[in-house]
Amino acid sequence: MNNQPKIVCIGGGTGTFVVLRGLKYHPYKLSAIVSMSDSGGSNKRIRDEFGLLPTSDLRQCLVALSEENGGVGLLRKLFMYRFEKGQGISGMTFGNLFMAALADILGSQEEAIKQTGKVLRIHGTVIPVTFTKTNLYAEYENGQVLKEEHLIDEPPHDGTLKITDIYLKPKAKANPEALNVLREADLIVLGPGDLYTSLLPNLLIGEISNSLKKARGKIVYVMNLMTKYGQTYNYSAMDHLRVIEQLIGKSVNYIILNNGRLNETTLKVYAKYHESPVLNDLSENDYFKIIKADVANRGTFKKSRADALVRSLIRHDSKKLAQTLVDIISSERGNL
Repeated sequence: MNNQPKIVCIGGGTGTFVVLRGLKYHPYKLSAIVSMSDSGGSNKRIRDEFGLLPTSDLRQCLVALSEENGGVGLLRKLFMYRFEKGQGISGMTFGNLFMAALADILGSQEEAIKQTGKVLRIHGTVIPVTFTKTNLYAEYENGQVLKEEHLIDEPPHDGTLKITDIYLKPKAKANPEALNVLREADLIVLGPGDLYTSLLPNLLIGEISNSLKKARGKIVYVMNLMTKYGQTYNYSAMDHLRVIEQLIGKSVNYIILNNGRLNETTLKVYAKYHESPVLNDLSENDYFKIIKADVANRGTFKKSRADALVRSLIRHDSKKLAQTLVDIISSERGNL
C-alpha cells in the first residue's frame, strides 16, 4: 500500500526492539536505523575476531520485526538464543554467529543483513546507520576520556561524573539508505534506550543529524524510564532533551513520558546502583507536545546467565508504547 505512513525508528538495542515489536502489527512502512559502534560482550569478539561491524543491535531489530509464529517463530527464538556452555562460545548468541557466517559466505556484511531479514520474514527494513568501523569516545568533566561504547556503558570510574563531550572516531559516513528513509519519513521515533550509547551514536553522524534538522516528518522522542549511572546520573527529562536538541539543531515535536506505576521492588535494586526514574521537569510550550501515558511494563526483565553485560530491568511495554505512537500518527493523519 503506497499510502502507508512511513515510520523510522532510530536507536539500538532493547529500546528500539520494544518499539518495533509493537509497531509491526500496524499497517505502517517501518524502517529501523541502528547504531553501529557497540564494542561490548559478543560484539567485541565479532569486531576483533571476525573483523566485522557489531551485529547485536541489528539482530535485536531483525528479531523484533520478524514473524513470531510457526517455523519462523522458532527461528526467531533461535536467533535470540545465547550459549551458556562451550569454551569460546559461551555468551555468544546464535544470531550473531549466523550473521557472521553469512557475511563470510556472501562476502558482504551488508548483503548478509538483507538476507537475514528475508530468512526471518521481517515486517520492515533494518538499516545500519553506517558501515564505517568507528568507536565511541566520551570526555568527562574531570578531563578523562574513555574509548569504546562498553566502557561508557559500564563505567570503570565514578559514574556521577557528567559527560561533557561525545564523538565518533574516526568520523563515520552515513549509510545512504538511512538518509533516504529519513527524507521520506512521516514520523521519526527517537529512543528509548541509553542516551549516550544507543541513541547518540546515530545522531553524532553529521549527515544523520542534518537530515533530522531538515526532516519533514514529525519527530517523537520516547523518554527513558530510568536514569543511567555513568551516562545520565541525575538527568531530568529536560536534560535528556537538551542533549538531543543540541545535536539535531531543532526541537522534537512530541515527547512521550511514562505516567504509569513502576515496580517498587525493582526500583530498590536500581537505587543501589544510583539510578532512579527520570524526573519530569518539562513544561508545555509552543514547539513540542508532551504525551503522558502508561507505557511501562510491570514485569522485571531477567537476562540469560551467560549474558555478561548489565541490562535494564524495567522496560517499556511494546503494546502500550505502540498504541501511544498510533494515537500520534492518527492525530497527524491529515498531514501524512
